[in-house]
Formats: sequence, structure tokens, C-alpha cells
Amino acid sequence: MFGKKLGIDLGTANSVAFVEGEGIVLTEPTVVAIDVNTFTVIAVGKEAKEMIGKTPDNIIAKRPLRNGVIADSRVTEALLRHFYDKALGKSRFFKPDVVISVPAGITSVEERAVYKAANAVGSKSITLMPEPLLAALGAGLPINTSSGNMIINMGGGTAEIAVMSLDGIVGYESLRVAGDALNEYIISYMRKKKGLLIGEQTSENIKMTIGSAVEVKDPKELEVRGRDVGAGMPKSIVVNSNDVAKALEFPLRSIIKSIQNVLEKTPPELSADIIDRGIVMSGGTAKLRNIDKLFSRATNVPCYVADDPIFCVAKGTGIALELIASGERSFSFNRDYRR
Repeated sequence: MFGKKLGIDLGTANSVAFVEGEGIVLTEPTVVAIDVNTFTVIAVGKEAKEMIGKTPDNIIAKRPLRNGVIADSRVTEALLRHFYDKALGKSRFFKPDVVISVPAGITSVEERAVYKAANAVGSKSITLMPEPLLAALGAGLPINTSSGNMIINMGGGTAEIAVMSLDGIVGYESLRVAGDALNEYIISYMRKKKGLLIGEQTSENIKMTIGSAVEVKDPKELEVRGRDVGAGMPKSIVVNSNDVAKALEFPLRSIIKSIQNVLEKTPPELSADIIDRGIVMSGGTAKLRNIDKLFSRATNVPCYVADDPIFCVAKGTGIALELIASGERSFSFNRDYRR
């Protein structure tokens, strides 16, 4: 494993690992299951996610990241060790150079927590770079030019809107409203309007299967099972895409407001480029049906979903690894930590 370089998209909902020369080698939910009696990790990733809402009292399935930043450093270390082992193998004589994505709005304390966790599992050098810049690289935007490029990266914990030029971020807003918040609003809507209690995984399935950002003429339908709010007994109802659109109206309006704020603060010359090029969307939440239409109507700027939006940040880490190692380009806004 001499000279191996590793890129990690450390997401709130899902994490992706990129290995130099091999591409994307790992995609796992950012979930860890812990036995609270012995304080040992019993499952990580997909296996742990399947346990959410189904565990006995002594086992907790939790996400160590909230809103894109570390909420539990010890559990995050276990998660990173799992990713390192699966991506590079458990027998590693040489420590890898690592690029890890972080929210653009991360604080210095949160930043140090990421560095500490990555350092604890064995890294030669650790470079932290903002997610919107990496997403733009992965989406193939020409951010090294003097023209303006705009991206909306919406993951599980954060929605980040950024305008970039000359390999740097000109202006951005980081909003802690994204995929997880959408799930919570669906849960709330189902409880208040439909009288049905559902869990996080059911909510996510509704969003992915029939979800829409705007109401449509021919909505898709889905049978949803949960618990009746009044009787407390199991109950099954049918919901449709327009129900989801109503549930998501408020959080999506918050993201639109942030997009408008960034556009208002963008220099006129770059605004003209953005109108010509349009706005690119990445991240898992970008896959929500009709979200591009909603944002286009609200901003009067064309919006497009990037190819493989879930993997844009991970691909960006791979590109950044190559460019930084070759010295071909340097990026403003990135943090480089060396032991």
C-alpha cells in the first residue's frame, strides 16, 4: 500500500471512500451500533443502519455526525477505522495521505475534531476541504477559471450553496437543513395530518420512492405502515407525492432563501456567468424529484442535477488528491494538517 492516497466524503447520512488508482471503493451509511454495557462497537455501516429502531435497550444504533460535523468523536474514530480497513486493507505498513470533506461553514473546534479522529486511525497527512468545492470538482465545473460557477450541495445534514472562481469560494451559505430535516418534516406531517406514527427509515423510503418537491398532476402512491396515533394499533394508509410536497414545503423554502441570499451577494460579473451556465446541484437530496424545477422557478436561473450527484464530493476528493500531489493547483480555503 506504499503511496496510497485516500479521499473520504464524510457525510451525515452516507460516507464514500475514494482510493487513488481504484476510484470509489466504498459507500456505506454513516451509522454505528454500540453495546452500551460494554462500550464496544458491534456493527458499522449498512449492518448498523438496519438496526435503527429495532434494537434492545443495551444496543444503540446512532449516527456519529450531525449536521455534517462530529457529534461523537470516539464513535467517529470507529467509523473511520472501518472505512480505512475496508478501503485499504487492515494490514497497512504505510499511512495514507487523506483528503476529507467538511462543511464550508465548519468551526475551528469542529474542524479539529475531524483532524483528531482521522489522526487517531492512522493518517500521514490530512487535508480538509469544503464540500461545495469538492462537489464542484467532482461535477466537472471549471472552477479554476475566472468565470463564476455555482453549486448547491445537499447531503443528509447540510445544504451548502457556494459561488466559486479561481479555485476558491467567493461566497457561500451553509444551512443545516437537508435530507435529515426533510425526513423529520415527513414524519411530522404523517403524524399531524394522517394520524400515523412512522420512523426515520420509513420516512426516508417515502421520500425516495414517491417524493416530489412540487405538487404534480399524476402523483405516485405508496402504502405506508405505522402506528395509529389515537388507537396505538398498527395501521396502513396510502400517501402520494403531493402529500410529500406539502410536507417539504417549509424546509425547501429555507434552502431557497439561502440560494437567493448567495445570489444577492455575488459580484455582478460572476452573476452573469451563473445565468449563462446555470446552477448545478449535487448530493443525495438533489435526487428528490422536481427539486430542479422548484429552484429554477424561485431564482429565475436554470438548475441542473449533476451526473451521479451522490458521488460528486467523493470524486472531487480524488481529483483534489491528484492536483495537490502534483502541485498543479492549490486551493484556497483548504486546511492541511501534517504530523
